[in-house]
Amino acid sequence: MRLTFLGIDTGKDGCPTLYSTDRESYVVQGWRVGDAAVIAELGLEAGETCVEVPARLMTFLEDPGDLVGTGRRPYLRTAKGTYVVKGPEVTDAEALAQMDVPGHETAVEVPKQAMADLARNTTWSG
Repeated sequence: MRLTFLGIDTGKDGCPTLYSTDRESYVVQGWRVGDAAVIAELGLEAGETCVEVPARLMTFLEDPGDLVGTGRRPYLRTAKGTYVVKGPEVTDAEALAQMDVPGHETAVEVPKQAMADLARNTTWSG
């Protein structure tokens, strides 16, 4: 999987990062989530995990054009001004070689279509 860097939110606890892929998806790199209530609310399936990122990272989402989101949203907004995003954990060696993922972070892959409604309601970065 080839990644295209979209944006980063450098902070004291790591560097949540957003990428576009060559598979019509996003890779969202963020802080590992261990809160059982949050995990239950997202309804993780086998092979899925979730990451937490600052809401401002989502300003780097690409304009979704005519994409229409379907099904249950793969994210939730927290009271802390962050998003928790779920998806299959990225294990692709080519993708991981393009990233710098510290031990307290991981990355998930999310179809662009699933993020279309969030992208439409975000201020574009440029």
